[in-house]
Amino acid sequence: MGRPHRLLVAGLLPSLLLLAAPLQAAPAPCGVAVATRAVAPTPSTPADVAAAAAGEDYRQRLRPTAFGWPRLDHWCVWVEPAATSGAGQRWDALWLGAVERAMEQWQQELAITRVEDPAAAQVRILRRRPPLLREPNGRTRASHGRAELAVVEADRGAGWILEPQVQVLISPGQRPEATEATALHELGHAFGLWGHSDDPADAMAALPGAQPVLALSQRDRATLRWLYGQPTRFGLPVLSPPASR
Repeated sequence: MGRPHRLLVAGLLPSLLLLAAPLQAAPAPCGVAVATRAVAPTPSTPADVAAAAAGEDYRQRLRPTAFGWPRLDHWCVWVEPAATSGAGQRWDALWLGAVERAMEQWQQELAITRVEDPAAAQVRILRRRPPLLREPNGRTRASHGRAELAVVEADRGAGWILEPQVQVLISPGQRPEATEATALHELGHAFGLWGHSDDPADAMAALPGAQPVLALSQRDRATLRWLYGQPTRFGLPVLSPPASR
């Protein structure tokens, strides 16, 4: 059974991109709150300003939530397992392999633990085609991948903490390279990159290039490292008692 969660904000920042190995465990176990401490704001340095001006990353295109940057020092991720029998077993295995390859790219930069219980995860990846998204002009848009963010207070056994909770939908039925590129992009959103690059060579490009991007670019990595150097309230204890909210 999972620990209780209390929803604060739902349905934030959906991804709109039209696309398409087992993981090593991080040191901290999932399901148990990681020890945390207050983080002092990190001012921009001349090197930060120069990097942004030179186009070495795309930090200016990222959007925080009302609670700050939705990132954690340690992520617990659940991936929908493949069927073990039946007609869809082969296709499920191809989907799962593509998602795991994409996950390995992010694991080069982040502490990620794969969990068997979806209730223990902050990121849940489902083998589902995202529903049509209605735009402000009334038109609908289809996509092969989507990430949706909610902000919750979670009790994982050591008191309430503020957490991002992300559901990622990755469509089945694509060729493996397209599935892998979709997963690489949507996982970038899940791990905090809520925005898009303007360079089609980046995994987080707003519009895909002629070839699917299957590896993080230097700009992707530089932007992620900048993000994880910023202060955030996520992962920190909630000071007010739940009954008062």
